[in-house]
Amino acid sequence: MPLLDAIPPIRGRRGRPRRRPRELFADRGYDYDLYRRHLRARGITPRIARRGVAHGSGLGKQRWVVERGFAWLHAFKRLRTRYERRADLHLGLLQLACALICFRHLESILK
Repeated sequence: MPLLDAIPPIRGRRGRPRRRPRELFADRGYDYDLYRRHLRARGITPRIARRGVAHGSGLGKQRWVVERGFAWLHAFKRLRTRYERRADLHLGLLQLACALICFRHLESILK
């Protein structure tokens, strides 16, 4: 729940920006009624896969985007295994990796 509180305002339509997402997608590891109740109390629709139910819930269509992003970041070894003790150094390397990923993606589009 502290992670949800740390989400910055979401830009979009005109007017006051939303402070929380409309939906939250998660895998079976977060399938607890406590999490679902907290999300609904905050006005967020939980889209959490159920444990014990066969695969094919359709959540993978949204989650693969996040998994692909993690795979791109894991191409940088220092981010895959965190060697830095200081959080500011790790954040700097994370931002540099994101910039390199965006640059490479734009470069491939413009070719």
